[in-house]
Amino acid sequence: MIMNREILANRYEIQQQLGKKAGRSTFLATDLVTGKSVIVKLLAFGGDFEWDDLKLFEREAQTLKSLSHPFIPAYLDYFEVNSPIYQGFALVQTYIPAQTIEQYLQTGRKFTEVEVQEIAKAVLEILIYLHNLNPPVIHRDIKPSNILLGERSGNSVGSVYLVDFGSVQTVLAAEGGTKTIVGTYGYMPQEQFGGRTVPASDLYSLGATLIYLVTGTHPADLPQKDFCIQFQQFANIIPYFTNWLQKITEPSLEKRFSSATQALIALEQGGGEYTEITALAVGKPAGSKIQLTKNEDFLEITIPPTGFKPSMVFIGFFATFWNLFILVWTIGALSAPFPANIPFALFSLPFWCAGFSMIYGVVYGLFGRMKIRIDKQQITFNAWLGKWKIRRRSASRTSINKLIYTPQYFTRDSEGDRMLQPAKLEIWAGVEKFKFDVNTLKSEAELEWLAKELSDWLGIGISEVR
Repeated sequence: MIMNREILANRYEIQQQLGKKAGRSTFLATDLVTGKSVIVKLLAFGGDFEWDDLKLFEREAQTLKSLSHPFIPAYLDYFEVNSPIYQGFALVQTYIPAQTIEQYLQTGRKFTEVEVQEIAKAVLEILIYLHNLNPPVIHRDIKPSNILLGERSGNSVGSVYLVDFGSVQTVLAAEGGTKTIVGTYGYMPQEQFGGRTVPASDLYSLGATLIYLVTGTHPADLPQKDFCIQFQQFANIIPYFTNWLQKITEPSLEKRFSSATQALIALEQGGGEYTEITALAVGKPAGSKIQLTKNEDFLEITIPPTGFKPSMVFIGFFATFWNLFILVWTIGALSAPFPANIPFALFSLPFWCAGFSMIYGVVYGLFGRMKIRIDKQQITFNAWLGKWKIRRRSASRTSINKLIYTPQYFTRDSEGDRMLQPAKLEIWAGVEKFKFDVNTLKSEAELEWLAKELSDWLGIGISEVR
């Protein structure tokens, strides 16, 4: 066992042990270089060591290294430890001076319904960041002991942090690797017991955590019916929040919120259900240049270029200077002696991609158009740039099973700033998804009109997160 004041890697002085479980120990330490407090997580080679433990530990280190979010601890260091009393690996991350929700509960703290909803929204915003990464990152072990709360600020519950990525998995790892069942009983959805995890699995765990907060009872100790947690009689909360908690903890993935974005929108707008839209624009908005043709055999929508926008001027100038700078860099790199010039030239490729992407966005806005056609056999999406077809996608007509309309909403970026997300309409056809938003259309009214036309022709109701 590591003793107090031992120094690891000639830099991190152990101050006190914070936790210990199955070959892992967590310590508070001082970074002797910066003088700051840090968290050191140690994985020991011992009698209970398994190679899966090392795989998860290394995955946690690699994941933290790739993340950048104000409410997730930051990666600092990773190294092997080989001292007379300890052999293993160490992961160092930033220290967050806050207590876990579990610690607050153990001291008898009660959370109001407003505070619980505030915690829910904060964690959902973190999950939106994680699940929108490429590939998406799934935490797999959300529970009260892995959520930290900072000091209260006025009427706010305080800053909310998500920690302990020891069970983390990316979607690619989940699809391509061996399955390791991790998580905590009472907070794990059914699919996780089978070794399968998807982003919606984190939503279930969050929901179970929130149920603990509103009932004061561990979710595993609450009664169940058809694998649904029966918490309603133990919680004094308003009906729409009850409905929202029921939906986020649905055992069936098909009935549960499919994304953190959907769950957040539903919570902010006062409910947890998809509801049929009855008040969308029923006629073509005045001034719209979208062409819609339909009869019994097919429906065809042609969306013309969005046209000039003032923002294109700035983007165009910025893209021009950006590409000129990269051109000078590339020429300079290629003028270096061979083969040393090759790595420098290759380094510029991502920057070229970014520059051309900006130019493409401006050009497509001015000259690009798209056409979507649905007939009795298939749904086809084509995009043109002038006279050249640049993209084509299709799916079987019979696979179209869902129309989802999402109104505009706010989320937060990695810096914690609020960002407006545009309204969008999605046509789901099996594994394919065809999307319209107000970046490809000129207005939200056009989006609503197209949703109504598609719904009428397909005979499928439009679902909206409310």
